[in-house]
Amino acid sequence: MADLKRRRRPHLVSTPVRKKGVVTIPLEIREQLDLQEGDQLVVAVEHGRIVLTPASVIPDDQAWFWSPAWQAREADVDEALADGERGEVFQDGDEFLRSLANEAGLDLEEIKRRADV
Repeated sequence: MADLKRRRRPHLVSTPVRKKGVVTIPLEIREQLDLQEGDQLVVAVEHGRIVLTPASVIPDDQAWFWSPAWQAREADVDEALADGERGEVFQDGDEFLRSLANEAGLDLEEIKRRADV
């Protein structure tokens, strides 16, 4: 029996397929890929192999929107709108940008000059 163990490749990890196709991904691999309970995996067959690829339901470049802090702000805005509150209305884009620049303490004309807008 010891001879069989030595023949195995130590870097390969196996896991059984259980009822309903349940497979446990070994802890070492979950840690390496930062997989958490509830994460989504894309399942594919490539060249006769099952390939599991971590997938984001939310694209990485949009994850900020779903952060708890941002969602709290969204809830505040929804509540304000439900209460009939309306924000400031601007007549055109320049007026809006000027307001943002003033609020940030910046000179809009200097920003435009530097950006060649």
